[in-house]
Amino acid sequence: MIERRPARTRRRPVRTTGTLPPEGAGPALGRGHPLPVRQWPITLVLTVVLTGLAVTVFADFEDGFKYGLMVVGGGILLGAVLRLVLPEVGMLAVRSRFTDVIVLLVLGCGIVLLTAVAQPDPWLEFPLLDNIGQLIGRPRH
Repeated sequence: MIERRPARTRRRPVRTTGTLPPEGAGPALGRGHPLPVRQWPITLVLTVVLTGLAVTVFADFEDGFKYGLMVVGGGILLGAVLRLVLPEVGMLAVRSRFTDVIVLLVLGCGIVLLTAVAQPDPWLEFPLLDNIGQLIGRPRH
């Protein structure tokens, strides 16, 4: 004899109660300051990154794009350091402190590393990359 299970009903919540903001998401300074000053960590990071992008676009000298992209990577790494060190970083906090720092470190290091191996005349050479380049038909340098 087989027993039948009672049918389950799924109740949807009537209203979402909200989610908690990430740790450290409070403004870095009090309400007596204007918004860009209260949110100075994200303002600083964005200023450094935009400066690097400006150098990348408007550089008139050889390897100017590399210097600009190094500044962009450095700005993202600065964001990782600020998120790690400061107790309140405002809008720089997106997820947990650990997740934010890891994501910013990976992105910043990735940009710096890719900029260092960019052609022509890379600042950092990996023989493995030349071997892979030969496999796809690129001449050896």
